[in-house]
Amino acid sequence: MKSLIISAISMCFTSLSASCSGPLINTTDSTKGFAVVELFTSEGCSSCPPADALLSRLEQESNGKPVYLLAFHVDYWDHQGWRDSFSQHIFSERQQQYAAWLRRPNIYTPQMVINGSSEFVGSDVSAVKYAINESLNQPASSSLLLQTKLEGQQLEVSWQLLPVPKNTRLLLALVQKNGQSQVRAGENAGRKLSHVQIVQQLTTADPGRSARTVLSLPAGFNTQDWELIGFVQRDTDGRIIAAAKAALR
Repeated sequence: MKSLIISAISMCFTSLSASCSGPLINTTDSTKGFAVVELFTSEGCSSCPPADALLSRLEQESNGKPVYLLAFHVDYWDHQGWRDSFSQHIFSERQQQYAAWLRRPNIYTPQMVINGSSEFVGSDVSAVKYAINESLNQPASSSLLLQTKLEGQQLEVSWQLLPVPKNTRLLLALVQKNGQSQVRAGENAGRKLSHVQIVQQLTTADPGRSARTVLSLPAGFNTQDWELIGFVQRDTDGRIIAAAKAALR
């Protein structure tokens, strides 16, 4: 990877204490909008565990609100002594696409992107609180409904998107809710790291040409420990205009 990698950490989040200890999601009306929170992280980055912990805290505090959490483990740290078993190159490519959309010169970890339109250091509690609550109070321009049907080792996914905007794509993320690793090398050597909302598979569909697709399920999949999150993203600027979660059955 030729891109410059910047590791950054927010001192505010290091201990999740003092002025950072208040609720993250404090909107009183979550019916207007939604927040898709994408964390680009790596087990090879010493600045990432606080951001992973922040994502876990968001999971605990979302309380049924339309907050959709996705952890994308990138692979450009894998050459520094520890290979993140959750990493995929396509997630690094997705982060590079965000750099183009958001006109940022570099990619880095941990980076958090909300609704495809704002980015910041993934452990910055103040930025997280502000961006999520602002997103929840912005009216959504489209509505997305997902339905699933499990058939052996395949998952049939159907959707309804109203209206169907031009120049958009539907992304379907199969998410492992929890995972752990005992890191034996690299910047986090000797640490046991815990993760939530790990994206294991990302599929793209054209919502204007079809309303159904079939996903092949990865090893270890089960309906209790995994979930499906879908969101609609504009090709022109990366803004996410609709999102939904599907019950797996």
